[in-house]
Amino acid sequence: MIALLRERGITDERVIRAMNVVERHLFVQNALIQKSYDDCALPIGCSQTISQPYTVAFMTQALNVQKRQKVLEIGTGSGYQAAILAEMGARVFTIERHFELHDAAKKTLEKLNYHVASKVGDGTIGWNEYAPFNGIIVTAGAPEIPDALMKQLSPNGGRLVIPVGDMDIQRIAIITRNEDSYTTEEINGFKFVPLIGKQGWSPA
Repeated sequence: MIALLRERGITDERVIRAMNVVERHLFVQNALIQKSYDDCALPIGCSQTISQPYTVAFMTQALNVQKRQKVLEIGTGSGYQAAILAEMGARVFTIERHFELHDAAKKTLEKLNYHVASKVGDGTIGWNEYAPFNGIIVTAGAPEIPDALMKQLSPNGGRLVIPVGDMDIQRIAIITRNEDSYTTEEINGFKFVPLIGKQGWSPA
């Protein structure tokens, strides 16, 4: 898996190290353990998935997180992305809308001794109580960039990494905030489960 990440352009050694340390099979359903280190997304229940390793690495590298920085994750899922961020030394806050996934991820993260603040809620409105965040990472595809998340970015170089597009395919937007100015870079060709909430897609 690590060799494939390097081949596909992941160059941040901190990301490589974290993904080498965090054992992905611990976040995968037992029936799919044999596929844990394949570069593919896998179902985790509640119609959600654990993202493919390359996507996790790409988004984490784009976030450019530093030790002790506050990072908000939208879409806890299995807890794998939160574990990667915590392994890199970030102070991680994560929101999941499914109670079942939240509780399972919390137990896994605690068992692995990752100290992550988590809650069940609408991730599209962020977690204003702990804002501003140095980084915000969204692990589901949004129809547009939630204004609430933009406002919760640190004005001193805070960075938001979020998939944006329709239900079939998204581009990853990398937004950097400096005071009230925002710059955006976009990378095409990704696919995520939909981001559901007040500032995302409506529930089916």
